[in-house]
Amino acid sequence: MRYADFGPYNHGRAKPEPMGDLVMDRHANKNQHRPFCLSRRGFLLTTGALAGHGLIGCATTTGRAPLTAPGERPAKACGPASQYVPKVEAAFVRREGEYGMRWPGAIYDGETARAQYATELAKAAQDLGIELALRESPIYSLEAGMEWIAAAESRKADALLVMLLDRQEHAWPTAKAASDSPVPTIVFSPVGSSFTTNTSGLAHAPGTVICSTDDFSQVVSRLNMVRAGAKLRETRFVMLKGAERRETSVAHIGTTLQYLPEKSFLEEYQNTPTSDEILSIAQYYIDHAQAVCGPCREDVINGVKSYAVARTILERERGDGISMNCLGALGNSNVSLPCIAWSRMLDQGVPAACEADVGACLTHALVLYLFGKPGFQQDPVADTGDKTLIGAHCTCPTRLDGCNCQPEPFNLSYHHGKRDAVPVPTWRKGQRVSIADIELRKDAPPRMLISTGDVVDNVAVPPAGGCVVSVKVRVDDAEDMLAFPGFHQIFFYGDHKDDLAAFCQLHGMEATIV
Repeated sequence: MRYADFGPYNHGRAKPEPMGDLVMDRHANKNQHRPFCLSRRGFLLTTGALAGHGLIGCATTTGRAPLTAPGERPAKACGPASQYVPKVEAAFVRREGEYGMRWPGAIYDGETARAQYATELAKAAQDLGIELALRESPIYSLEAGMEWIAAAESRKADALLVMLLDRQEHAWPTAKAASDSPVPTIVFSPVGSSFTTNTSGLAHAPGTVICSTDDFSQVVSRLNMVRAGAKLRETRFVMLKGAERRETSVAHIGTTLQYLPEKSFLEEYQNTPTSDEILSIAQYYIDHAQAVCGPCREDVINGVKSYAVARTILERERGDGISMNCLGALGNSNVSLPCIAWSRMLDQGVPAACEADVGACLTHALVLYLFGKPGFQQDPVADTGDKTLIGAHCTCPTRLDGCNCQPEPFNLSYHHGKRDAVPVPTWRKGQRVSIADIELRKDAPPRMLISTGDVVDNVAVPPAGGCVVSVKVRVDDAEDMLAFPGFHQIFFYGDHKDDLAAFCQLHGMEATIV
C-alpha cells in the first residue's frame, strides 16, 4: 500500500464505537491496549447486546459458507473479453502414403492416432469455449502448409496448432513456417515425430511452444493459454484515476484501459441507497467471520456498499475488470475504501486491482483467466530473520483455491489506517504458491517476474504494523529478500511456474524466474 494522509476518520461525523479496546492478557495478568478481537463464540454471545445499539446483527454458525449471500447478484465481467470467443486453426502434418522405415516407422498407426487426437481436440475446444477450425485432411507438403498458414493469418486466428504425425520431409519445416508467422503457435509432437535435433531450433522461439509428448493434456493446457491471452487482449479495464475520461491501450498486450474521473466513484456512492442486498452481503461477512477485530457493523455495510458501487460502474462502462486510485480518491473522505469490494469481486472472478496499478491489473486478470484462481496483490516486505518474503496488503480474496471453491477461514479487521472493514483470510501453512508480476517496459515487450514458494505463516497485524493481510512465504531458491524484484506482485495458490513461463513464450513476453 502506498500511503496517504487520511485525516480524521469521518471528518467530524460521529463514528460508532468498535466492540471494545481492551483485552485481558491472562498470562501477564494485566490489561493491554490493542484492538479488541471477538472469537466466533464470543462474537455469537455478544451480538444480542450489540444489536440494540445498531452495531451488529445476529450471527449464526452455518458450517460451510455459501458462495453468495441471499438475494445477491454477483458481479461479473461484461466487457469485450466476456463475449470474445478465441479462434484456433489446427492441422495434422504427415507424408502422404506409408511411413516405411523412416521415423515414426511402419509400426506407427498414424490414422488411429489422428482420430484419437482429433476427438480429444474437439472435446478440449468445447470445454474451453474455443472456436476450432481443424483442417479436413493432413498437410502433405510444405506448399500446402504455407497456404494454410497464410489463410489462418487472414482469418485473424488467435493461434495455430500444428500436430505432427511425422518427423520427415516437410513436417518440421511446416512447424518452422508456422513459428515464423505472427500468429502464436503450438507444435504438438507425439513421441516418434521428433528428435531433440528437430525441437532444439524452436525450443525458445518467441511466440511458439512445443509439446513433445504423448500426453495430450499438455496441448489442452497450451490451448487454455491461447484462450487466456486472447481474453487478456480483449479485456477492458475501468480505471478510476485522475480527473478526465480517456481511453488507451497497453502496448504489446492490447488490453484497453478506460479511465474515468476518480470522483465518479464518490458521486456514485453518494447516490447509492443501502439496499436489502447490501445488508444481506454485509451479514454474510459478519455471519461467517471467525472473529471480528475492530470494525463495527456499519463499517462492513459501508464496505459492501462500495462493492455495489463498483459493480454498477463496471456494468455501465461495460468493463471486464476494475481498478482505482483508492487512497487518492477516497482516503480523505468518509467513504469506505474498496477493500471488501475488491476482495468480493476477485472471489467472483472479476479482476479488481488496487491503486490503479496497470501491471497488477494485467496480472490479476491473467491469473484468473489461466487458473480460475483469484490472486493477492501485495507489497513485498523482507524478513531477514528467516529469509522469507512477506506479502502485505489490506485487500485479499478469500476463495484462494478457486472462484467456485469454498473460502478460506477469515476474520474481519480494520484497514491498516484503522478504518473500514477488511476480510483477512488465513492462508494454509505449507501451501505451494506462485508469485507473478507483469512489468511493462517502454521499448521492449512486457516482462513477467515468476517465483514459487511455500506459505510459512500468517503474520498477525497487530502486533506487527503495516497492512492487515500479511502472508509469509519461503521463496524457492531465493535468499536475498532485501533485493527481491518487483512490487505489487500477485500471490496465488498452486505451483504454476512452468505454466507462466510457457504462457510468456507463447505470447512473446519475457519470463524471468526469480
